[in-house]
Amino acid sequence: MTETKSTEIAVVGAGIVGIAHALAAARRGHQVTVFERSDRAVGASIRNFGMVWPIGQPPGPLYNRAMRSREIWLEMAARGGFFCDPVGSLHLAYHPDELAVIEEFVDIAKPAGYGVQRLTADETAMKSSAAVTDGLLGALWSDTEVIVDPREAIAALPKVLQSDFEVDFHFGSTVTEISYPQLTVNGETWSADHIFVCSGADFETLYPSLYQSSGITKSKLQMMRTASQPKGHRIGPALCGGLTLTHYTAFADCPSLPALKQRFSAQLPFAVDRHIHVMMSQNGLGELILGDSHEYGLTFDPFDRADINQFVLSYLRGFAQVPCLDIAATWHGIYAKLPGKTEFIAHPEVGVTIVNGLSGAGMTLSFGLGEEVIIQTLE
Repeated sequence: MTETKSTEIAVVGAGIVGIAHALAAARRGHQVTVFERSDRAVGASIRNFGMVWPIGQPPGPLYNRAMRSREIWLEMAARGGFFCDPVGSLHLAYHPDELAVIEEFVDIAKPAGYGVQRLTADETAMKSSAAVTDGLLGALWSDTEVIVDPREAIAALPKVLQSDFEVDFHFGSTVTEISYPQLTVNGETWSADHIFVCSGADFETLYPSLYQSSGITKSKLQMMRTASQPKGHRIGPALCGGLTLTHYTAFADCPSLPALKQRFSAQLPFAVDRHIHVMMSQNGLGELILGDSHEYGLTFDPFDRADINQFVLSYLRGFAQVPCLDIAATWHGIYAKLPGKTEFIAHPEVGVTIVNGLSGAGMTLSFGLGEEVIIQTLE
């Protein structure tokens, strides 16, 4: 007989969703143990822009959740000493229909508390020397967006939680079975008062029948990273082209959006078919993060497509000018998504909560969501 180890709160997964729930529980005085099957988190949490992106969330609870997450990111970066840059964002408009969406969004968002402003081309140039001003009709400026380096931040956060909140992390520890209150971890038995399953895109392993009936699916995205920009060049705010206006739900209520989508369907069918929108952020090393595309399903071709990356680079050159676009790395990420929902939360048995399906907004929403879920579940 082997001894059963115990903890008050068990969290499965050390990506951003698991970290957020571990932090929220530990802040409230709970003993927390996190189990991560890999030696370090290597999933969607490190394969993204590093954008904390309130501007993409619609007014109301989701925007408030994003802003709370922003506060926590700034706090954790101060504690952990990792790169965290509140540079804001610019959406650039080169066509009248893009500018119309921006103007309508400002009219909607300002009364709802967003820190947004419509800028002229000259005002945009003052914000970022990387913005192409030739043909620029205007831009949407938002002051809330924060950039982290996800590779650095996701590696640093467990150390912060260990040192400041006494969270116990077990890396290289695979949870293969849950039967509340017990978990099987690398063949050992653990018990917990409550178990949070935050296992990301690897959602088939635990409770497979529940996931099969849930409607949850996956999205594969392609991204790139440049070499560090020469001479310490910085782009300032994160930059977005007009395609991004069709991607985020924050812009869904703009009356001009259907016409913009119709033009993109006629003129850029490749981008529309592959759900491409083009953005650029810069990390603390001076590297530029570029992307991305979206392919939906449960099983994906493991090989990335060169034509997608070529389109992203071509479209990017239409709105961004930087000293160096030499590509140092390409990759794809896969995240869980529940169509029509902002997250997937389920309780497969008493004492177990599944949190998944943040649909690519994990960096933006996880810290705020973690607090909400912990308060609702444990208090």
